[in-house]
Amino acid sequence: MRVLVAEDHTTLAARVAEGLRDAGMAVDVVHDGAATLDAAGHTAYDVIVLDRDLPAVHGDQVCRTLAAEGSARILMLTAAAGVDDRVDGLELGADDYLGKPFAFHELVARVRALCRRAPSAPPVVRRGDLTVDRARHRVTRGTRALSLTRKEFGVLELLVAADGGVVSAEELLEHVWDANVDPFSNIVSVTMARLRRKLGPPPLIETVVGKGYRM
Repeated sequence: MRVLVAEDHTTLAARVAEGLRDAGMAVDVVHDGAATLDAAGHTAYDVIVLDRDLPAVHGDQVCRTLAAEGSARILMLTAAAGVDDRVDGLELGADDYLGKPFAFHELVARVRALCRRAPSAPPVVRRGDLTVDRARHRVTRGTRALSLTRKEFGVLELLVAADGGVVSAEELLEHVWDANVDPFSNIVSVTMARLRRKLGPPPLIETVVGKGYRM
């Protein structure tokens, strides 16, 4: 899951990003509306956590623009948490609205819920004897529980959601890792090798030469 945090208070932004990373998400951070639009224009984010009072380009305008494009779910954050404010935020095109201050476990739950809204990615996915519980970050194969790292889980999550479709290495980098990853590294192939070992025989992941991977 790839998330963009757009928050002008740098300390809060860093804390939100750290917490979301601890919850297994790949997170990028920006601090104004112009940077938000630029980042969203270059990266396919699953969810954008958007502060309403951003500088440069106001969060309301950012929300309208992103909602019109429809490429990512938007969770709007604001200190104004009255009913009218929530209604305004939702009418701007936000998918969800959370007032400040907020309980961090609620923020994580709302971000995960937004990501699960895609019809191809239900909370629990089963492929043969493999079960991936996206909500609880649990994976079992048969009766065996698997211990996966955050990145291994993210890779597996994308593959099962593709439902037999090919997922390229570029797509994996874009959704599982953040902007700090070296796009020329072999991190995808290394992570894939570890994941295959943990999944065990018979093999579940196929390499499609020149295109990527599929279940």
